[in-house]
Amino acid sequence: MEKNKMSQNEKKKSNKTIKALIGSGLAIIVIAGIVLTAIGKANKQEANSVQTDSTQAQLAKSNIGSTQEQSAAGSVMSGSTQAQIAESADLVIPLSGITEKASFYQYSVNGTKLEVIAIKAIDGSIRTAFNTCQVCYSSGKGYYVQQGDNLVCQNCGNRFKADQVEVSKGGCNPVPIFDADKTVDGTNITISKSFLEKSKTIFAKWKS
Repeated sequence: MEKNKMSQNEKKKSNKTIKALIGSGLAIIVIAGIVLTAIGKANKQEANSVQTDSTQAQLAKSNIGSTQEQSAAGSVMSGSTQAQIAESADLVIPLSGITEKASFYQYSVNGTKLEVIAIKAIDGSIRTAFNTCQVCYSSGKGYYVQQGDNLVCQNCGNRFKADQVEVSKGGCNPVPIFDADKTVDGTNITISKSFLEKSKTIFAKWKS
């Protein structure tokens, strides 16, 4: 009788042990599931982040390419920067970038490089001219560099008042680009491709 009683107690203890082990096992499984779920979410977030970064990089690259294409197509150029403009477009100069300090704009016609000066006069009007001298252009060095209020010919040294750009014609001064040869719409100055092509001969030996 006593032996049977002990056997029953042992069985109860064994059952409790098994239940405890089962409970522990379930707890481990639940914890493992939580951990795996968390790892899965972290991996997914990381993958999404990588994909997002990749997409942003592609967009940035695309935007850069688009900007370069626009520049190559002859879009509006910065007034303070010398820039090469494609032969297939008109030269467009933004009025907002023109100040009392001369700005220079480059244009290419069949391999011949032209350059246009744009400057704001004392009266507030915008003046334009080719950056080559009406007398010294054939030397190749008849271009101008601004020194204070003057434009100085790099061939003969003649000093020309910047405020006289597009006013004086003849003599050692920049070849003017008059109103008839450009369009001003309140935002930009546009000099046509055809006019620029006709003017390339004065830049044939230009060496700026």
